Amino acid sequence: MKERLINYIEEHMDTYTSIVKFLYEHPEVGNEEFQAMELLSNTLKENGFQTEKAFVVPTGFIGTYKSNKPGPVIAFMCEYDALPEVGHGCGHNLIAATSLAAGCALKSIIDEIGGEIRVIGTPAEENFGGKVSMANAHVFDDVDAAMMIHPDTKNGLGGRTVALNPLKFEFFGVNTHGCSPQHGKSALDAAVLTYNAISMMRQYVLPNTYIHGIIRNGGEAANVIPAYASMEYYFRGETMAYVKELSQKAIQCVEGACAATGCTYKVSTYECPYDDCIINYTLADALKEEYVALGRTQVEPVDEVPCGSSDVGSVSYCCPTLHGYIKIADENVNGHSKEMACATISEAGTQALRDGAIALSNLARRLIVEDGLLDQAKAEFKKTISK
Repeated sequence: MKERLINYIEEHMDTYTSIVKFLYEHPEVGNEEFQAMELLSNTLKENGFQTEKAFVVPTGFIGTYKSNKPGPVIAFMCEYDALPEVGHGCGHNLIAATSLAAGCALKSIIDEIGGEIRVIGTPAEENFGGKVSMANAHVFDDVDAAMMIHPDTKNGLGGRTVALNPLKFEFFGVNTHGCSPQHGKSALDAAVLTYNAISMMRQYVLPNTYIHGIIRNGGEAANVIPAYASMEYYFRGETMAYVKELSQKAIQCVEGACAATGCTYKVSTYECPYDDCIINYTLADALKEEYVALGRTQVEPVDEVPCGSSDVGSVSYCCPTLHGYIKIADENVNGHSKEMACATISEAGTQALRDGAIALSNLARRLIVEDGLLDQAKAEFKKTISK
């Protein structure tokens, strides 16, 4: 049956490469991916999936195919949001086509082996967390395994991510002339004091903790004491519990700065918080086997040092989750760059599309038919979650 999956994918490569190219030429940022949603969901509908657009979020979708035999629910996740200025510099156009191809290929054999396929469009990974919204809406609660492969400069089995809490601090003071500052209260001073205090926190945090922020607003004219200032921060750490603890300490810095300057403040969450990602080693090891069988013998192990943040973390707390990587460019190509975007439509990008779709679809087939593999992945998931 693996040969049938390979043949199906190769026979339909023109469809999948055209999707990659269309999304490359029509990049849409998070929560604005209406063309991508239409293209991907319509393609699934044409291939016999029951589809729903505007699923959970305005640019989300789901394509479902239930076989005529009982079996597990396998989900393939699509990302398709682009970045401002650089377009698909994170390769989400390739992710979308790869997951769609894997789902369609699996559909060609699933009536014989049993189970259910879900191809889930999860928009706005870069900032607004479509997967977080869908996890909160219980979309993944009955999924037996959720999978995706991300373009990169190496083939890899995934890695730990850090939890993220994005906070906005706003400061409110009193305007006055710069030559009579005693009549005003400087919101900028409160922001600067906060910035310095938070910066001093860095030497007292746990390893793999990151604090980075900017002053977004700090006044409009040099001769006016600013009545308004704002800051935007990312607080990241190995677990959301620790990140929230860190965030509370930062709020105490804000309170102290306002007490010193006579200002008031407001704290809000300006983007979507992301959970850390739980690794499922059973799925990761199985992906390595798929890569090696495809001739991709240089495969990086799971990266145990948490780095970066992704909304896939929320999915990993719902079901066994795989977030692998596949090489489409040399190591000197930066992520989130125009060069990486170009790599998605290169020869290497097309090869990665083929190999990634084969790896995902065959791994899904194995989870359905191979004795013990899915049970092992689910047992590992339950054990990890219970800790």
